[in-house]
Amino acid sequence: MTLMTTHQQRGAASVWLIMTIILSITTIAAAGFLIWALINYFDQKDNVDSKVTVAVNQAVKEQADKDSAAFLEKEKEPFRRFVGPEDYGRLQFTYPKTWSAYVAADTSNSNTFTAYLNPELVPPISNSTRVGLRVTIESKDYEDVIRSYQNLIKKGDLTSSSVSADGEAGTRLDGLFTKDIKGSAVVFKIRDKTVTLRTDAETFKNDFDRLVGTITFNK
Repeated sequence: MTLMTTHQQRGAASVWLIMTIILSITTIAAAGFLIWALINYFDQKDNVDSKVTVAVNQAVKEQADKDSAAFLEKEKEPFRRFVGPEDYGRLQFTYPKTWSAYVAADTSNSNTFTAYLNPELVPPISNSTRVGLRVTIESKDYEDVIRSYQNLIKKGDLTSSSVSADGEAGTRLDGLFTKDIKGSAVVFKIRDKTVTLRTDAETFKNDFDRLVGTITFNK
């Protein structure tokens, strides 16, 4: 039996020490990599979960908004019919049943008929009040009424385009009527008078456009 010399024993011990150190370093490195991989995994998982949660919440909100909008549109039916005074051309159009109408002035006391329509209640009226619809039938020439908007058109606050209702041509105005009122209006000649229908906010644009499509009057 061969006995290792002291030198050989020291050499073997050094080899084992080096192997032990290498193994320890490898183990620590592997453990570090495993910890890094786990941290990265959970971080990515949390990130994905957050994105999924955000996407789900957004989809739920969008669906709720669609359902709410569809419900509000359904509530507007059946539409009511507005009928103006006979001697002022008997202007007629349909409007949502969820709107209220208020006649502020009639032809018995002046040469102008005015009415206001608005969802639920008609608020106190002023030049800055935004309402769903303003109706004005006045004893003015159509050309004079259109001319009163020319400065706003030249400034670029309003855009002018042609429109028709009940087979009659008129003028449509869109944009800024005052610093407080941004909406749309249509102007038509009714016999010797002029009718202007205006909405005071873009919020009412869809209702206004649908309403304009139902306008009739005596020619």
